[in-house]
Order: sequence, then structure tokens, then C-alpha cells
Amino acid sequence: TATLELQDESVDQAKKLEEYVKERGGKKVLKRILIANNGMAATKAIISMKQWAYLDLGLDNVFEFVVMATRDDLEANAEFIRLADTYVEVPSGKNVNNYANVDLICEVAKAQKADAVWPGWGHASENPDLPKQLNELGITFIGPTSPVMSVLGDKIAANILAQTAGVPSIPWSGDGLTADLTPEGTIPEETFKKGLVTNADEAIACAERIGFPVMVKASEGGGGKGIRMCGTKEEIQANFPQVQSEAPPGSPIFVMQLCQGARHIEVQIVGDMHGNAVALNGRDCSTQRRFQKIFEEGPPAIVPKDTFTKMERAAQRLTQNIGYIGAGTVEYLFNADSGEFYFLELNPRLQVEHPVTEELTQVNLPATQLQVCMGIPLENIPQVRRFYGKDAADTTSPIDFMQDTYVYPEKHVIAARITAENPDDGFKPTSGRIERIKFQSSVSCWGYFSVGANGGIHEYADSQFGHIFAHGTNREEARKSLMLSLRQMSVVGDIRNPVEYLVELLGLPEFVENTIDTSWLDGLIKGKTVALQYNTFDVVFYAAVFRAVQALKKKEEDLLASLGKGQLGLLDQISGMNCFPIELAFDAVKYNFEVQRCGPDVLVFSIGGKKITTKIRQQPDGAIFVSIGNDVKKIYGMEEALGLRLRMEGIATVMLPTLYDPSELRSEFNGKVVRYLQDDGATVKEGEPYVELEAMKMIMPVKATATGAIQHTRGAGSIVSAGELLGNLELADPSKVKKITQFDGEFKLEAASAATEQAVEVDDLMAQVELALDGYQPQATPTELVQQLFVAAPPMLYSELAGKMLERYLSVEEKFLEQQKASMSLDETYLSLIAQNRDSLDTVVSVALAHSQLAVRNEVVLATLRASLAATDAASLAEP
Repeated sequence: TATLELQDESVDQAKKLEEYVKERGGKKVLKRILIANNGMAATKAIISMKQWAYLDLGLDNVFEFVVMATRDDLEANAEFIRLADTYVEVPSGKNVNNYANVDLICEVAKAQKADAVWPGWGHASENPDLPKQLNELGITFIGPTSPVMSVLGDKIAANILAQTAGVPSIPWSGDGLTADLTPEGTIPEETFKKGLVTNADEAIACAERIGFPVMVKASEGGGGKGIRMCGTKEEIQANFPQVQSEAPPGSPIFVMQLCQGARHIEVQIVGDMHGNAVALNGRDCSTQRRFQKIFEEGPPAIVPKDTFTKMERAAQRLTQNIGYIGAGTVEYLFNADSGEFYFLELNPRLQVEHPVTEELTQVNLPATQLQVCMGIPLENIPQVRRFYGKDAADTTSPIDFMQDTYVYPEKHVIAARITAENPDDGFKPTSGRIERIKFQSSVSCWGYFSVGANGGIHEYADSQFGHIFAHGTNREEARKSLMLSLRQMSVVGDIRNPVEYLVELLGLPEFVENTIDTSWLDGLIKGKTVALQYNTFDVVFYAAVFRAVQALKKKEEDLLASLGKGQLGLLDQISGMNCFPIELAFDAVKYNFEVQRCGPDVLVFSIGGKKITTKIRQQPDGAIFVSIGNDVKKIYGMEEALGLRLRMEGIATVMLPTLYDPSELRSEFNGKVVRYLQDDGATVKEGEPYVELEAMKMIMPVKATATGAIQHTRGAGSIVSAGELLGNLELADPSKVKKITQFDGEFKLEAASAATEQAVEVDDLMAQVELALDGYQPQATPTELVQQLFVAAPPMLYSELAGKMLERYLSVEEKFLEQQKASMSLDETYLSLIAQNRDSLDTVVSVALAHSQLAVRNEVVLATLRASLAATDAASLAEP
């Protein structure tokens, strides 16, 4: 019965969807959808389409989502796989094996009987072969047709079309080219070839003609890949192979003059099957590094409204003229000083920042893509009608998208990309495990992520794994809301992330005043002018605390494991857990701490004649609360191949690098060796790139840390981990290598300086005596502790205190006395204790620790007896 009811419900929902499509003027119903993407794109698509179906149509589970999933994504616990109805495992490795493999996508779509394929962004989303092959199979491609994608998705062809349509263009390798489309909807090949460059020499010749600096761009690149800024001929020679490597094989390459001081402005367009094109406002994406967006915001407040309307109309004409279907983005460079704008490119796909537009317009873009491909006219889509101030239910009153104006948004939205990148090292990508993400949505800020708890970012994944969106009635409100949410956000795991850096950027005057341009962030990164504020002594001390806690934890775990096997060898080292050294280096200075464990949660650190007493509390999530007097800090730590990554809550995340031999060149991140840049045995200079690694679909140079003759230790194609040896250097001048100095000054820890001396209560003194009896390092000599206790305590408590101490002493030593009477050795005694406490070996460790400090315990007892006798004698003398 339950099965029949579910089937009836499914049939009913499908019928409702069919009725909606028919009422709105559509041609076909699409229900089973293959998501030919992963990560953020796949996650967002499924969430958006499900939300639209339920919130607007009241339909739950009317769509069936099939996803492709590599073994890497499955092991990373990717969120999109959980959201899908079913998945098909595909080969791992580079995206040419999976999400960019057109033949494989079509094969999966056919086998899964998909009605449609949603391509997302990146991967195969701009490959015209995909819609072509799907069309031959009778499967709908949710996007433009193959000829249109070919002509618009190709940045060279798009620039030629823009010039043909009279849209202003900046100087480039195809200056002045115009063309009428062929019957197949493409640019004539002869004209097209005039706009590209095929090698570095041609790129240099073009750059000299149009003027440096320039951008060398792959026509099929995107997302910061296949693009390099070059200011000299030498940089073109070095960067041209990188552009070729990052782009799909065979991608045409062109050269464009770098428009300096410009803003990156986007117009969000959607075209339907009926010749209409709507502009759904736009975005300002000027905060970029390496041409990869960091913040996106909208509306583009820097552009006057009348100028932005011209940009929208130009974008609509450009796409309408060639019958563009689906969502796309026309990108411009805008000069805020002159008010002029220039065509940059058209992306024939949805972009990762599209939720900014959704927030402004309340138009669900993946759902709109789906409706357009069902044949529904734009003017009949309820959300689009509401954006134009029209009755959503009406399908009789038309909208002239080239003449009518929409209701201008009365809010501002700013978005931040959350990536697995290291802001301290030029935003180089990182990969690894993610234990958890802490993010709290609010009425003014929300976000979504492509990984869940106990997930990860693998080396073939895109570096972005989260996107946060904040809104307000104006730009300043949105900025403050985003800053607040980012400050409260935390990501725990192996990867690095730029959250703290983003907070710093949002607070800079240039961003607050909206005076930035596309080169602003790259300039900050190059000059290292944005630095997290922290005190060096704080970093060093809390790093020492973390390492001390981890050292004790490791020793305790090893000891328990050993006892569980009946092995007693580590018991000889148990007293060493009370006093041990911690050595670390930071900013070329080495610090040596002596650590005393004065209780299970009390550690005393000594350095430079100064003692700092801390109370430690370890949390289940790996956090450590460190108390010094009334000051409490929350810290996290992660030991990595390159050093200790320390996060001090509310302050900063800092890397304390491992000290390596300066003649060893090591990888800074996980990746694959693409090529060495010097011959084996050749000289490389300090700060000069010596090898290129591919990581997360980016080609990244690694620079030498010293000057010398290099010897390669790996070959091209080798997979390397962070910290792995890439080369050896025969140092040109060993005397110039940076030396590590020993710290010998005053250790000025702010929290310790603020801590005040407090009167010691009887209970505190008694607790210290008990800890000494338990085998921990006493904070004074046993005799001094007992004397202080008896001085502070009223005489009426003497007998009770002495009794408690003797009882605590005997609770341990009686165990050994009984065994001695039975003529058992010490080892036999411990084995007997292990047998009695098989399920609570901590008890054995506690007994062993206390017994290992028998001399101290004896001194406590003797001091107690002397104090008791003295008190008795004093009482006798006081009697009349």
C-alpha cells in the first residue's frame, strides 16, 4: 500500500509539472537530469532546482538527479553526491578523464536515460562538442546550442562579434576584425586565425604592437586558469607554456592589452528559445588575484545607472542577434574616471557568483535555465515577471526586454569565495582533509559548501569549497554583515583557507570607500601589505603550549597501548612526563622552553628566567583553552610537513615553519611536477622559480630559497607532497644563508604580564600537596608546600588535613607493600595491576606516576608529620 501511494504521488507530481510547463507556453518536460559537474557547481544546481520545485510549485522530489562521481570525490565525502538521487562512478584523475570528457558524459547520459544534462561551470561547460553530441542523442543540453557556444564561448570569436556589433573593445591581437557568421553560425576560419597567436614569438610581436603590459589568454580558459599577465618579453616566454598547459588541449590563444585601473563589471543575461534576452542586473567582480575573483558584489555601485543600462542593452543585442539560449555573462572593463567601458568576453554558461544576482533579483538561475530549456518564454517565467513588477500569474501581458525597465534592486550583496588556498604564500592551492566547517547563517548572511564534515579537497578538485553571501540596504551594511560572519567562521582540517585574510581586506580603506580596481589585490599580495596583526611572543608561547600538550598526549597514548599489550618498558620513562624541553623556531629565532607538568591540566613554562603557569583544557573538537590568570585563549594546531600551523582564535593563523637544510629545495604544496626550469647542474638564483608544479588545475612556480647549482631529484610527472624534496643545491656561498639565532632576551607575554598575584587559599594549597602526592611536579619543594598549608589552615583542620594526605599516600603504596609481602617483583606487581584494571588502564598509569615520585611523596609525608608534631607541641605549651 505504501509503495502504491508513493507511485501515485510521483505520478501526480509529474502531472503537475507537465501542467505548469504547458500553461507557461513550454514545449517539453525535463525530469531526469544528469549533473555533468562536481563540487560547488553540482551542489548549487541540485539545491536550487529542488528549492524552486518545492517553493514555487509545491513539488517535492519531482526531479531525479544523477551525478557523476570520481573515487576522489567519493572518498572526500563530497556534498553533491549526498544530495543526488543516484551517482555513476567515473574514472579519477584529471578532468579530461571525467567531468571534461564529452564522450563519457554522453555515454552516462544515454545509459541513465537522462532527459537533460546540466554542465555547470568549468570542465566541459564551454565545449561545443557536448551540446552537439547530446543533440544527436536526443538529450537536451541546458545551455546554448553548439554553434552559438562555439562562437560566443570562444573569446576570440566573441571579441570579433563584439567589434562587428559596435561594442567598444580594448587593443588586442584581433584589432579591427569584423565578420558575418557562416551558415553554420561560426566566424569564418580565415578571419578567426587572424585574431590568435600560436607561439611566444607571435605573442611578443603583438604585445610590442599594442603595448605592454598584456594578458596572454587561452580562448577556452576560465576561472583564473589559462591566463597570465606579462609586463616584458621575458615574461611572455616564461608564461606562454603555462597558459597552454592550463587550458584544454588545442585551445586557441590570444593577446589583449591590460586595461589598468579598470573595474571588472558583469551583466547577467538569459536568452530563451523565442528570441528574447533579459539582463538580470549585474555584478562588480573587481577584487581579484591572478584573475580569480575573491569578492563579488552587486549591483555594480561604481557604474552610473544610465551607463550600466547601456552595458545591459549592448549585452542583450550581442546575444539576441545570434539566438543565444540559456544563462550567460557578458563581461566588461569599466574605467571609473572616464566612464568608458570595453567588451572583455562572454561566458556561455552560469558562473559561480550567480547567487549574487539571485539575491538581488529573486530569480533562481539554475531553475530559470531549466525552464528556458523546457521552451518556456522568459516573459512567462513567474520570477522574471516579478522582477519587472508584473503579475507573476499573468501570461497575457508581454514584456519588451529591450524597452521595459525592471524594478531596480533596493539592496546590496557582497559575496566571498572560501577556497583551499594559502594567503600567506600568494594564495597557492592546498589539498587535504576537512574535519568540519563552522558557519552560522543569519538573516543577512548565508552560504553553502561543497564538502561536509569529515570531507576533504583532493588534488584534482577546484580550490573553492564554499561561498558566503551577505546583504544589506546599502553596500556598507552588506560589508559589515560579511565581516561579522567571516570572523565567526572556522574551518578545521589539513587545508589552508583565506578567511582571516578576507576579513582584513574587507576592512581596508580602499575597499570600504570602493576605490579599488582589478589590480588592487595583486598589488597587495605582491607587496605583502596586508598582514595579520599578532604579537610574536604570543605566537611562540601558544605554539609551545600546543606542542607540549601534543607531546604529553602522544606519550600517554603510547604508554596505554604498551600496557594493553602487557609491555612495561615505557613505565621507566613515566617520570620524564613531568619535566621535558620544547624547542621551536619562528622568524629566524630559536626558543627553548622547559616544561613542568604540575597537574593533569597545569603546565609551567620556563624561558629566560621567567615562569608562566597555565591551565589547559582540551576540547573534543581539538581546540585547547589556555588560561593564564584571568586571560583565556582558544587555540588550534596542526602539524604539517612544512611546519606547525597555529590558529589563535580571534587573532590569526600563523605558520611556524620546520627548519630545513638550506641546500634542500622542497615542495610547498601537494602537486605534480610539470617541468624543471633549469637544466640539471645549472645555477638557480635565490627567489628565482626553479620548477613548475600542477596543483588543483593550476600551474604554480616554486622559487629557490638560496643560490646554487641545482640537482633534480624528481622527474616530470612525479606526484609530490608538501615538504617533499624536489632538488639539492650546491650552495654558491654558504655564508649568505640566513642564520638562526638563540633567544636570550626577556620573554614578554602580554597575558602573563597582566596576570596578578592572588592570595593562596587553603583549598588551593591542599590541592597542590595532593598533586605532589599524585606524582606531579610540585610548584615548590614538598616541605615548603606543607609548611604553607599548615600556616594558612586553622589549627582545628590540622588533624583532618594530615589524615587526608596520609590516606592519599597509602592508597598507592599499600598496593606495592602487598606485592612485596608476596615476594613479587616490581614488574609482576604492574602486571597484576594491569590484569585487575584491564578496562581502565588509566588507573595503572596514575599509580605508576605516583610511585615513580616516591621520594617526593615521602618528603610530603615527613613534612606533614613534622608539622603535626610541631602543632601538637605548640598546643601542649599553650595549655595552662
